[in-house]
Amino acid sequence: QVQLMESGGGLVHPGGSLRLSCVAPESTRNIEDMGWYRQPPGEGRELVATITRRRTTNYADSVQGRFTISRDNAKNTVYLQMNNLKFEDTATYYCKMRTMVPFDRPYDHWGQGTQVTVLT
Repeated sequence: QVQLMESGGGLVHPGGSLRLSCVAPESTRNIEDMGWYRQPPGEGRELVATITRRRTTNYADSVQGRFTISRDNAKNTVYLQMNNLKFEDTATYYCKMRTMVPFDRPYDHWGQGTQVTVLT
C-alpha cells in the first residue's frame, strides 16, 4: 500500500478558493490515473475529478468550470484547484492514485482525507 499525503484543506467563505495537494512517496512507480473524491457529511463518497497520466481530465458536473485537476508526474503529485467554492462543496476530500504493473492487476491507493469546509 502506498501512503498518500494530502494537504490544503481548511475553512473558506463562499466564493473563496483552496488548492489541495496529494503526493506519493518518491519511490512510487507506475502511477497511472490520479483523482479526487469527496464525502459530504452523512453521505457516500463521490467522484470529483480524475486525470490520466496523459492528462486527460474528467469532472463531476457539480464542479465543472470551478475546479481544475492537474498533476506533476515528476513529483508524484496531484492537485485540485477549487475556485468559487459553495456551501455544498463542504466535504472530506480524498485523493486516489492507481498503480499498474505489467502482468499484474491495478492497485488503488487512497489518502487519509482532508477537510474542506465552506462557511455559511
